[in-house]
Amino acid sequence: MVLYEVSARIDRGVADDVLAWLPGHVQRILALPGFVGAEIFEIVETPPDASQLLICVHYRLRDQAALDAYLREHAARMRAEAGDRFGERMRASRRVLRAVG
Repeated sequence: MVLYEVSARIDRGVADDVLAWLPGHVQRILALPGFVGAEIFEIVETPPDASQLLICVHYRLRDQAALDAYLREHAARMRAEAGDRFGERMRASRRVLRAVG
């Protein structure tokens, strides 16, 4: 299994809109081949930044081949969905995690 993590810094002015949109976005990604689950988390910082909401989504994929297919065939379209809607008011970073052992 592969964990694909997407973290986002969201301006508070659009945070409610992002939180309303995000579950549907996650469901559209989960409908793609190779995705087996996802969880949405709020990132808690101490002290918190009142100007931003920090969110992290963990997507579980069947294997590296499924992630490679997503990145090749679907990632640009799914990323554009957020960019078109929120622009620079939501900035995302991504990383891939694999279990050890």
